Amino acid sequence: MRYSVLIIEDDPDIARLVQMHLRDIDCEAEIAVDGEQGCSRFSERRFDLVVLDLMLPGRDGIDVCRELRLHPRYVPILMLTAKSSELDRVLGLEIGADDYLTKPFSIAELKARIKALFRRVAALSGGAEADTDEPDGGVIRHGALVMDPARHSVEIDGRPVDLTAREFELLRCFARHPGRVYSRAQLLDQVWGYNHEGYEHTVNTHINRLRSKIEKNAAQPVYILTVWGVGYKFAEQ
Repeated sequence: MRYSVLIIEDDPDIARLVQMHLRDIDCEAEIAVDGEQGCSRFSERRFDLVVLDLMLPGRDGIDVCRELRLHPRYVPILMLTAKSSELDRVLGLEIGADDYLTKPFSIAELKARIKALFRRVAALSGGAEADTDEPDGGVIRHGALVMDPARHSVEIDGRPVDLTAREFELLRCFARHPGRVYSRAQLLDQVWGYNHEGYEHTVNTHINRLRSKIEKNAAQPVYILTVWGVGYKFAEQ
């Protein structure tokens, strides 16, 4: 399958380099040089992935990411950033980016991240179909939490919870195996589709964001529990 990728990057050397190497993994890439052009291109045609620079002239990557997430069709977003602080990474993830790379990055890692995003999207689509063959359509119920993979929906006490695709897959991984303890490295493999040393903090960030959405008190979680020195688990019924 040939994928269509939108690269929103104002540095022409980086944009062309990414475009060139995406061909190696069977991707056709189109370049937009700023946020306005990127949003316009995104609304004109169907893309399978967006590679988005954080520091863009005019509309920055944060603003662009917010607008892309308003579209009804979910498209994974890989954010490129020259900033390496935890705050910048958290902000990018909070507004809807699925993953990020800090410049300078290796081409091998760029390809690995992109292929992992494609695998996760394919798994989500395929998983939703498979869930319909399970009892109750694969719906997961745990206390006040109701998760319907086929509809890609989550409710707490009947209130819809808005989750990104990554947050949804993370919650589904936990909820399907209550009591099972996952290390951060295992979660990277299961949910992100890759495991690079030093990226365990990505798991921590997503766990914190997920807790803030599904827990009444994120500081005292009842669903996703910390197993100190090991990782995390979903509470048993």
